[in-house]
Amino acid sequence: MRAVFIKDFGGNEKVQVGELPEPEPGRGEVRIAVKAGALNHLDIWVRKGRPGLELKKAHVLGSDAAGVVDKIGEGVTTLNVGDEVVVNPGVSCMTCEFCRRGDHSECPSFKLLGFQLEGMYAEKVLVPACNLGPKPKHLNWEEAAALNLSHITAWRMLFTRARFKAGETVLLHGIGGGVALAALQLVKLMGGEAIVTSSSDEKLARAKELGAAAGVNYKTSSDPGADVKKLTGGRGADIAIDSAGAATLPVSFAALRRGGRIVTCGVTSGPEAKINIQMLYWNHISFMGSTMGSHEDHRALLRAVSHTQLRPIMDRVFPLRDAAQALARMEAGEQFGKIALTV
Repeated sequence: MRAVFIKDFGGNEKVQVGELPEPEPGRGEVRIAVKAGALNHLDIWVRKGRPGLELKKAHVLGSDAAGVVDKIGEGVTTLNVGDEVVVNPGVSCMTCEFCRRGDHSECPSFKLLGFQLEGMYAEKVLVPACNLGPKPKHLNWEEAAALNLSHITAWRMLFTRARFKAGETVLLHGIGGGVALAALQLVKLMGGEAIVTSSSDEKLARAKELGAAAGVNYKTSSDPGADVKKLTGGRGADIAIDSAGAATLPVSFAALRRGGRIVTCGVTSGPEAKINIQMLYWNHISFMGSTMGSHEDHRALLRAVSHTQLRPIMDRVFPLRDAAQALARMEAGEQFGKIALTV
């Protein structure tokens, strides 16, 4: 079968497209004939190498996929061959105290497909049956693949962690990326107001077309946090959703109202930042981390997407053979929306 994989860590030249053996499902697993995959910044981190990640063989990249159930392993009773499905990329043990109470992404053995586990950019892939949900019927294959990692991450950040309520104002950093755009869609869907940031006026303008109330260019602004305060009449945003990390954390603290909430899920601008503890406690700020989501988060997301006919914002679709070119576009920050691969 054809697949996108790496055998060594490094630059984009390490990405290969070639033939690998077709996998066979074990107990509790399902084999999927993949129709499309979708890129995430995680693909770049994996390609470069992450602490504790070792390559003992060709490692298939990719966390997001949609496809058709092709073969069913022993013990699987909830799916049938021919079912159209999407993948929740977070895999947990399903037996520990955290999994039993439904907090699957807090499981001590939590892993991601395409990171610690084999990825999705292949013609045939194996996925635990419990990690599959029904493909929303109004989405094409590329949109369905693009829905999962970014939208489930944004869903958990907004609703499970930040307890977002209709009418609140949410600051979204780095609009154009998958999580920020997913959060913009969900904020508008649930009756909130979004203020977005970017270094690109073009991306800010496109975000406004999608429903953002206002935008701040952090490259040209002398004080982005103060600008957000002005846009909210001096009050400040209720929530900041951040996947950038070190560079945007000070802006989030400066932009929030007293009692505001910051939720972070990424470190594209760096993993280490200074925090003004006095600002944290004096302003009653809640600072939270979030990774992926639970199976209930995924189920609720798919139902909401189906009921509202929401479609992920797409940037560009590449054939599987051009995976390296697609990754280069994402690494350069040229995209606005999700980049997909047809398999």
